[in-house]
Amino acid sequence: MQNQTLYKVLSILSILSLIVVILVFAKPFLVPLTFAAILSMLLLPVSNWLQNKGLPKAIAIIISMVLLVSFFALVIFFISWQINDIAGNATKLEDQLAEKYQQLKELISQKFGISAAQQKQMIKEQQASSASRAGSIVTGVIAGISGFLGNTLLVLVYIFLFLFFRSRIKVFILRLVDQENKATALTIVNKTQKVSMKYLSGMFLMIVCLWVMYGIGFSLIGVKNAIFFAILCGFLEIVPFVGNLTGTAVTVAMSLVQGGDMTMVIWILVVYALVQFIQTYLLEPLVVGAEVSLNPLFTIIGLIAGEMLWGISGMVLAIPLLAMAKILFDHVEPLKPYGYLIGEDKKEKKK
Repeated sequence: MQNQTLYKVLSILSILSLIVVILVFAKPFLVPLTFAAILSMLLLPVSNWLQNKGLPKAIAIIISMVLLVSFFALVIFFISWQINDIAGNATKLEDQLAEKYQQLKELISQKFGISAAQQKQMIKEQQASSASRAGSIVTGVIAGISGFLGNTLLVLVYIFLFLFFRSRIKVFILRLVDQENKATALTIVNKTQKVSMKYLSGMFLMIVCLWVMYGIGFSLIGVKNAIFFAILCGFLEIVPFVGNLTGTAVTVAMSLVQGGDMTMVIWILVVYALVQFIQTYLLEPLVVGAEVSLNPLFTIIGLIAGEMLWGISGMVLAIPLLAMAKILFDHVEPLKPYGYLIGEDKKEKKK
């Protein structure tokens, strides 16, 4: 009995280790493929609706993809517009940065006893050591942009193929299981598609709502370039916990640099708290839904594991992949304990 238990534990650890190795070494291939698979689920209702209107499958898929690309192009346009506005005030911003820098030097001198001359010498040494890395950094940035554009094109190709051959992929999955388990497999496939579409479309709608709320809030309290920071805070919501805190921290820092005071900081935090309250208790239950509830512990574990394996892409993909895994766990008898472990008890509705 003990030998069987030990063998089972070792088998699980071996499988997990093999999965980690595959995820790490196959990252360049798997990340675009996974993004395409998830985005294709988001576009599936649009494509089906267009086909029901009488359009050929290929045309319906292309139109749905154009709508997706147009949305991201519009977001990039707004961000670029706001960045140009910030760049237009570069002289004023530079003066404000110089003033903050001078205040920081005086604070360091008073608190730590490091004179202005010593601080200047330390900065010169740091600049000298970093100057040699400037060329490699520029090369890395250019390579990163080229890789991003290449992966974006690859994702679009994958999306089209996933949507075009979706029926064949579904039949393939069903043929992998024996006859007595086909009903369970079909339930898993259908529920995964349904919940994934609801989660992704709900997340999209929630981000738009966050843009509106942050935009109104930041504009009312007088944050400069409010639209830019609203888009930033809303868009970073795709990474739970980390994203909204990062967006708010950037907004606070830039507001201070642009001449804001502690009153402005307090109001930004008030807007953040109010928006988070509305998001948690109104938007998420109504828009995203609770078909797949992941508990906070494994949400954080998933985010950390995703970042370690696939970087930022892993953090973005962690929650949708965990949600899909939970559906599989909940419908396969030996895996049900794992579904319970990563899940969260659904709140009973009051009668």
